[in-house]
Amino acid sequence: MALSIALSGKGGVGKTTVAGMLIRYLIEKDKGPILAVDADSNFNLNEVLGVTVEQTLGGVREEMKKGDVPAGMTKDRFMSMKLEEAIIEEKDVDLVVMGQPEGQGCYCAANTLLSDFLRKLVVNYGYVVMDNEAGMEHISRLTTSNIDYLLVVSDPSRRGLQAAERIAGLARDLNIGARQTFLILNNVRQEPSEEIQKIIDQAGLKLLGSIMADETIAEYDLQGRPTFELPRDNQAVQSAFALFDSILDGK
Repeated sequence: MALSIALSGKGGVGKTTVAGMLIRYLIEKDKGPILAVDADSNFNLNEVLGVTVEQTLGGVREEMKKGDVPAGMTKDRFMSMKLEEAIIEEKDVDLVVMGQPEGQGCYCAANTLLSDFLRKLVVNYGYVVMDNEAGMEHISRLTTSNIDYLLVVSDPSRRGLQAAERIAGLARDLNIGARQTFLILNNVRQEPSEEIQKIIDQAGLKLLGSIMADETIAEYDLQGRPTFELPRDNQAVQSAFALFDSILDGK
């Protein structure tokens, strides 16, 4: 069974960049095959990885709502075919993009097919990395596979940590089956102060560690370069890899 790792966090904390670092870590540790799932409706994990998205799973579902099915093909077969086509296959990682959540109306048959497709898909991989928005609407489609690690990413601010607390609470309410939940402080310039640590403790969050700030990340983003290609000696990459080692080394 695939080892599943989900990342979540409010906008602007660098969650997707951290997800890209995790995927790179798994590749460098030869821990494939790897499936990356971009479950953020404002998807951009593909930009971090440097790949192009032509179709999303949500887009396939919306097509089915319109009823545009070729003659001689059942709706189930057509949707299955289109979902398979939406998998972006790269050398070291496959990527699927969930896309927008449900629009107006409900097409239960399409939603059921989508859920079944994802559950069947994940068993073909050793590792699944899911990049989620704070709301985590899409993650519930994968509940039967459970989540081994939920990594909640925050910046080292009171507002960010309050959002992280709410996200962790939402994950419990959705009953996503997260076996372990950790907090990662991103874009950190110094180790957490006593005040920050107190906020973390009061929120009931377990701090995995910190990823150091590095201006190169902002430069890559400004230039439209995939942060997946950051130099290996970059201090943010090095600190991220150390955190991943602490939970994944030997697994």
